[in-house]
Order: sequence, then structure tokens, then C-alpha cells
Amino acid sequence: MPQVRAAVSSDVPRCAELLGILFAQEHEFTANAEAQSRALSMIIGNPELGRIFIAEVDGVIEGMVMLLFTVSTFLGKKVALLEDMVVAPQWRQKGLGSLLLNHAIGFAEEEGLGRITLLTDGDNKAAQQFYRSKGFSLSEMVVFRKSLY
Repeated sequence: MPQVRAAVSSDVPRCAELLGILFAQEHEFTANAEAQSRALSMIIGNPELGRIFIAEVDGVIEGMVMLLFTVSTFLGKKVALLEDMVVAPQWRQKGLGSLLLNHAIGFAEEEGLGRITLLTDGDNKAAQQFYRSKGFSLSEMVVFRKSLY
């Protein structure tokens, strides 16, 4: 039976592998295991930045989701960005993503966070339907980025 827990430093290599799978699907990103490992370690070592939750099946990490914290001046409270949700291909459509996302939402509610925001590729209809089924709605906001590297 799958179990969800907070990631620890020994989970970083497998989580970086999963991010490689995710970034191979996304239009804007390319995997870099060293950079991903550095970021994962930064978050795990600094819980005020966010939380990474992993789903294990028979002791193997098969999925992950990350909540990164920020503050909404509109709401006057802490909010989260849902980043890097990924389930290993062989475990998709089997409830693991729902288990992970429900856990992340429950955590956010328990922590009193005011909102969870996420981004997904515009043509990833399956992900959009999945998030809608979990109560997320499409925002009228438009994303802009400026790379600083």
C-alpha cells in the first residue's frame, strides 16, 4: 500500500530522478540532476521554504510533490506554490497522484495557508483535468518570467 511522507535528505537522488522524468515532459525546462539535487536539499534543509512530500510503494519512491511558501499581501497570510508534481509513469492512473495531492492540500489546510497556486503546460490537458477534479480553477492571470542565470 502506498504511503506519503515528508522527504528527507536520503530521498534526494530518487527525487532528482523523478524531476528528470517531469522536465522531459515540460516545454520550458531541461533536467540537470546536480541543480535539482541542490534545490531539493535546500528545501529539505530549510523547512521554512517549503515541504516535499513523497509517495513510496514497497519502499520505492514513485511520486513527489512540493509546496513552496510565500506570502500573499492580498490575503495577509502565508500561501503555497505547488511545484514539481510527478508520478513515475508505471504508477500513473492508479491513484498515487491523488494520494500525493490530497496530502499536500491537507498539509496546507492544517498549516492555515490561504491558497495553493500551480502552473502546468498549456497543452497538458490531462494535468489540467486532474487539478480541476481536485478543486483547482483556471486563473485569469498570465505568467511572465525573466531568467537571471
